[in-house]
Amino acid sequence: MTERAVRLGRRVSRSARPHMSALRKRETKAGYAFLVPWLIGFFGLTLGPMLMSLYLAFTRYDLFSPPQWVGFANFVRLFTADKVFLRSASVTLQYVAFGTPIKLMAALAVALMLNRIRRGSGFFRSAFYAPSLIGASVSIAIVWRAMFSTNGPVDTALSFFGINIGGWVGKVNLAVPMMILLGVWQFGAPMVIFLAGLKQIPQELYEAAEMDGAGVVAQFRHVTVPMLSGVIFFNLLLEIVHAFQVFGSVFIISNGTGSPGGRLNFITLYLYKRGFADGQMGYASAIAWLVVVVVAVIAAVLFKSSGRWVHYYGEDR
Repeated sequence: MTERAVRLGRRVSRSARPHMSALRKRETKAGYAFLVPWLIGFFGLTLGPMLMSLYLAFTRYDLFSPPQWVGFANFVRLFTADKVFLRSASVTLQYVAFGTPIKLMAALAVALMLNRIRRGSGFFRSAFYAPSLIGASVSIAIVWRAMFSTNGPVDTALSFFGINIGGWVGKVNLAVPMMILLGVWQFGAPMVIFLAGLKQIPQELYEAAEMDGAGVVAQFRHVTVPMLSGVIFFNLLLEIVHAFQVFGSVFIISNGTGSPGGRLNFITLYLYKRGFADGQMGYASAIAWLVVVVVAVIAAVLFKSSGRWVHYYGEDR
């Protein structure tokens, strides 16, 4: 009876295979069908334009005549004959190097504070996150320009302490710090990510550190930072990429000129002026791809070094 049942089960299984195979094929086709809109957008709106811009980076192209192949001439010009580009790159790197860590430190500080709040934490999270929702909009840039202009609210507040600056917007030495403050003010996104990471740290680690006599500073150094290192790495990489992409705010605040003294002539603004104002689209494409390479190198260095300072709870080292 048992052998007969086994043979019957095998026949049923063999007869069910074609049906299951047909079902899997239909499910696979349905999956690809749902992917079609994304694939069209990716190839038509992302990959296609990227490849086209890579080709244009090696050409002389003014939007009105056919591209002329010039090889590496655009890249050679960037480093040998274009002093404005070098100053623009220097200003951008200053903004990234100083603005990113300050923004992350502010985000982490607020996240640590919110992590200890029990009542009203939802309200405070929303309040701190709100500026990030607005983003680098035109309205925010206009308001920021008015706040830091001559006789603006910032100047008026500083005058009470005997500090008379006369407007940050027109000061060469204060233009980049003003932009850094704007970036730091929009720390909501990394703050929320830090807060989520803090919630995942096991409480017993703090209890064990406290039993060993560790104070608040020691707990932060030996528990919070190592356990949060993965989140720090993610936020650091993300914010570096965002810092290189700053455009709208510097365009509005400087009226598209990069003034004062070229201190707001960030590389994205310079790229825009070369491509759309001067019609040097091939040259602008070369600048864009140079930025891509720089960001890729920075990301590669971060990933390479992450093995020495990024830790995860429970991993075997």
